[in-house]
Amino acid sequence: MSDAHASSSRVAPGFLLARGVCRFLVSLDFAPLAEFSPELGLRVDVIAIGPKGEIWIIECKSGRSDYMSDRKWHRYVPWCDRFFWAVDATFPTDLLPEETGLMIGDAFGAEILRHPVDSPLPAARRRALTRAFGRCSALRLARELDPQTGHPIE
Repeated sequence: MSDAHASSSRVAPGFLLARGVCRFLVSLDFAPLAEFSPELGLRVDVIAIGPKGEIWIIECKSGRSDYMSDRKWHRYVPWCDRFFWAVDATFPTDLLPEETGLMIGDAFGAEILRHPVDSPLPAARRRALTRAFGRCSALRLARELDPQTGHPIE
């Protein structure tokens, strides 16, 4: 069995949650991208562009300690119109800030329990972020089609 088809018991819980979040986002007509860096030193779990160009960032937390050790999440908010946490049904959601969005999910899907406060991106940042999203997506696809491309994934 290849790594890509490894059993879910050997895959990190955060990865499985991100997969379910991506499935849910696609059902909303969003284009999700996992493990994306909006700027040097930051890497979001999931970023997604909606049908009207809206940009959401979703941070997937596998448990209390995962959330408590996250000291960068505040730096993700300026890179999206809406910021969400995605957690499983057993997560203590009272830990999460009220102004942020909340998704509950698993490896197979998710649902929104709370929408965050809207914080529209400035036009210049939206353009730059959309361009970076497109380049990263295209380079990942090129790498998938030909692992010998040699171009680093952004």
